[in-house]
Amino acid sequence: MTRENGAAEALPAELPEPDGRLSDPVLSDVSLALFHLRRIWAKPDLMKRIRAQTSPGPGSRPLQLSNLMVVHAVAALGADGDDAEVTVGAVADRLEIDPSTASRLVGHAIDAGLVSRRPSPVDARRANLGLTEAGVRVKRVADRSRRAYLDELMADWTPAERADFARLLTRFAEAAVRAPMDPDGVDRIFEEARTE
Repeated sequence: MTRENGAAEALPAELPEPDGRLSDPVLSDVSLALFHLRRIWAKPDLMKRIRAQTSPGPGSRPLQLSNLMVVHAVAALGADGDDAEVTVGAVADRLEIDPSTASRLVGHAIDAGLVSRRPSPVDARRANLGLTEAGVRVKRVADRSRRAYLDELMADWTPAERADFARLLTRFAEAAVRAPMDPDGVDRIFEEARTE
């Protein structure tokens, strides 16, 4: 990893395991890279650019990152065709969050004028979600901004390097979806650290 000024960023020192072995340095590099990647999608500049190219919803509620998550989930779920029903439960599954959180985030996206809610033709107790014209515009601008940012980051990569990275990152992401991290893992880290 390098800093913006080009100086090498110090990597954390490897601590030996209790049996004296050092951990796999490649896995340490992957872990550190993933830690740094969290900043890509939460970058305030990205949201500022998207806000500048789109207008706020009817309630003038400012666009939030969670709105983008809901917009992308609704768009992906609705991509199966006009007959595809997009429910809050489906959004929860897509975003891997609990239904009550999904309901709240969908409500915010509706308030922002990005998502519409219609009665479900299948079950009157459910709502069928879809993107509004504003939601479609926000998704288009967000996709364009994200692609431009990635293109900037990978400007000096060869097409083969980009293809290899896309293939390997997709494979990694699919493995992570199949075997998600245990949510109690952080608690166990601190418990183990106390006992060492």
